[in-house]
Amino acid sequence: MEASPFQPGYPRPETRDGVFSREEVALANRNSGILLETLSLDVTPVGLHYLLNHFDVPLIDENDHRLLLDGAFDAPLTLSMQDIRALPQVTERVTLECAGNGREGVSPRSHLMPWMYEAVGTSEWMGTPLAPLLERARPREHVQDFVFTGADFGFDKGHAHSFARSLTPDQIADLEVMLVWGMNGQPLLPQHGAPLRIIVPGWYGMASVKWLTSITALTERFDGYQQKHGYHYRQRSDEAGTPITRILVKSLIKPPGVPDWVTRKRWLVAGPVTLEGRAWSGGGVPIESVEVFLDGVWQEADLTRPKSRYAWTHWQVEWAATPGVHHLICRATDAEGNTQPMQSRFDAAGFGNNSVHRVEVHVSDIPA
Repeated sequence: MEASPFQPGYPRPETRDGVFSREEVALANRNSGILLETLSLDVTPVGLHYLLNHFDVPLIDENDHRLLLDGAFDAPLTLSMQDIRALPQVTERVTLECAGNGREGVSPRSHLMPWMYEAVGTSEWMGTPLAPLLERARPREHVQDFVFTGADFGFDKGHAHSFARSLTPDQIADLEVMLVWGMNGQPLLPQHGAPLRIIVPGWYGMASVKWLTSITALTERFDGYQQKHGYHYRQRSDEAGTPITRILVKSLIKPPGVPDWVTRKRWLVAGPVTLEGRAWSGGGVPIESVEVFLDGVWQEADLTRPKSRYAWTHWQVEWAATPGVHHLICRATDAEGNTQPMQSRFDAAGFGNNSVHRVEVHVSDIPA
């Protein structure tokens, strides 16, 4: 009998480098990455921000939606969206990145969403700080975890569950977590978690639960599937691994010139070219430097500091492009001394690949 994806222990199919299955193509059709040519923008337009949704997108009527704060609270709450919008309002520019961004560059890769470079985006998130709301519900002294549960439900490796993640009280105290209802000056769209989600600045996107329905205080550690089994760095799929948290330092080049339709390799005319891109790191740690490999030499780029400590940094550098085929590379270093590696580190699920971005450019001395 054929194995069923709805039975516990259902395995991931094997992969071949450079060959993508029908299921992987279907995942890529459902989810989407940023267009790299928009890296010149400080804020990613809503329709171009990356998307990764595990299950079906819930369509929720804001007028009927309620957020429950339950479990080990002495003053549990049930809040309407009207109640939540009446709370003190903040707007924060935050760069989010999927933990699987770059998975396609890890060999052998896991059979999951085959991200290359584009699973990142920066938006202005509008909402209210989460910590005061938790305090209002009065968590009990021995609370160990706050569980954030979304309305999206499905199966992963045969395990049925609603997507849920947790943060400890210490993490809540350290992180500027937001309860969010707006994105770039407009209400959240369904695919981005409408009507309510959280944003965990400085962490990979899996922590920023969408379609939020409840916050549950637990006096023991949460062992939900996405918390205990998903989103861990592992050398082997059968080991416990290390939980994924902060975004690793990374940078991207805005591809110069114009593309070939299929390969996306670049073409431009010889002469002066301004190269630009973005760099970011997790935990609010600033970018210290960006270097670009040009004609056999690492050249330091000029940086423009972002308005928010959680937003990406713009960089640019001048290049005298000469005829021939060039392979441009950028690498960032953050203020803690973390630098992008030249090659991807192996991870069983392809998580955390922050290796350098490479762009092939064909320079001509004859205009097209």
